Amino acid sequence: MVSLAAPFRCISFQFHLTLSCTAIRSTPSATSIRAPALSRLSSNSMSQLVSASAADLTPVPSQNDASEAESSDVLIQYVVLRRDLIDSWPLGSVVTQGCHASVSAIWSHREDPDTTQYCSPEKIDSMRKVTLEVKGEPQILNLSEKLTTGGVAHKLWIEQPENIPTCLATKPYPKSTISTYFKKLKLCNKSLSAVNL
Repeated sequence: MVSLAAPFRCISFQFHLTLSCTAIRSTPSATSIRAPALSRLSSNSMSQLVSASAADLTPVPSQNDASEAESSDVLIQYVVLRRDLIDSWPLGSVVTQGCHASVSAIWSHREDPDTTQYCSPEKIDSMRKVTLEVKGEPQILNLSEKLTTGGVAHKLWIEQPENIPTCLATKPYPKSTISTYFKKLKLCNKSLSAVNL
């Protein structure tokens, strides 16, 4: 475990896919401390994180209101999976379905300015995705219809040859543009104890 000089709030998602640490500021004018960014995962990325010391942390100025407002409008891609499939299919198969939908949505809209920016060399290592879940097939179909009606470009992935709608993914959008469509959905979550390792 790493002992840090400043109090940190850490958020880790299941399966150790993402680890994000942000300093907790005590005053608006305080200096924040940010851990070195892990832009690429490698086979020893977790050991790199564990071996970080307080000396490796670099002070950065506090963000002002303008930059915080800007960060709330980052480009984001939503991926929505079906809970009934998460509970009954192998985990790898469900993840693969989400990957299919995500790649298809991006490729189908590769000329779109938001997609071009999302996949640009400057942004490629900082893509943002949110993976959510719905209960089953009727809910994924209803969501797809709602997005279509609202003009939100997305890909409803239909697994073939079974002809089963398994998931959907949006093209990248500014978060403020489409977050309202997804605010009632739950984050996709599967307990590590339920995963066969």
